[in-house]
Amino acid sequence: MNGLLVIDKPGGITSRDVVNRVQKWFPRKTKIGHTGTLDPLATGVLVVCVGAATRLAHFVQAMGKSYASRVRLGATSSTDDADGEVAADFSGTPPSRERIDAALASFVGDIAQVPPAVSALKVDGRRAHSLARQGVDVAFAARPVRVDAARIVGYGWPFLDIEIDCGKGTYIRSIARDLGATLGCGGMVQTLRRTRIGPFDAGQGVGIDATPESALARLMPMATAIAGMPEVCFTAEQVARLRTGQSISTASENAAADGDVAVLGPAGELVAIGTMTRGVVQPDIVFRL
Repeated sequence: MNGLLVIDKPGGITSRDVVNRVQKWFPRKTKIGHTGTLDPLATGVLVVCVGAATRLAHFVQAMGKSYASRVRLGATSSTDDADGEVAADFSGTPPSRERIDAALASFVGDIAQVPPAVSALKVDGRRAHSLARQGVDVAFAARPVRVDAARIVGYGWPFLDIEIDCGKGTYIRSIARDLGATLGCGGMVQTLRRTRIGPFDAGQGVGIDATPESALARLMPMATAIAGMPEVCFTAEQVARLRTGQSISTASENAAADGDVAVLGPAGELVAIGTMTRGVVQPDIVFRL
């Protein structure tokens, strides 16, 4: 009962609701955790870690993500999406496709982004959305995020359909809000779907109404959480020493570049994540399955 599941999250529920549903598919006390919150309005890929794989969640969280969103121009929202209080009072001339193309291009690259005031981020240990619901003003400083690509796939005023490829911590709601501000007409997310996290895509997704048997059949190996990480293979004797906390020197033909490495046992199973330094592996996360 260790691995990863791709859940195709429906709209109208929280990521925590999904975890609660998934827990019913597994024995009691099985550790379950998700790898990146989706807003209630959002649908799509939510990767859930099961059992020992919860220790690898941060690797999945760091992977690149892709989204498909319908942005409503000419309107703003208290939450920067359709779940908030919407004001649609723009009466000017709708921006042209060429002007939108130019404005959207300015959001590609390493940018400074202010997160939405209503979000899962914490302020003094409390969720920002909880504070906002209590009438507390929440103001975040701009944070560095990475947007790899932004594509327009359709436009018919007031709706703009876009696809975004981005890094960890990027808010599509903030892009919609800031794009609208740049265009001078306002903007908000009308719909949002996450289509990919790293190698995980919506086609692998399990619905929350799946049977336990069908869900378990889709459980992926823990190694999928560290796809692309350099690997080293150890013998059973080396694995035993690694599990006691010892550093292990690798053979020259088995060495990888310095940095994080996945340590595989003699049967190709994932036994640890370590740090390689000049041919020596120091264990960081060790699995005793």
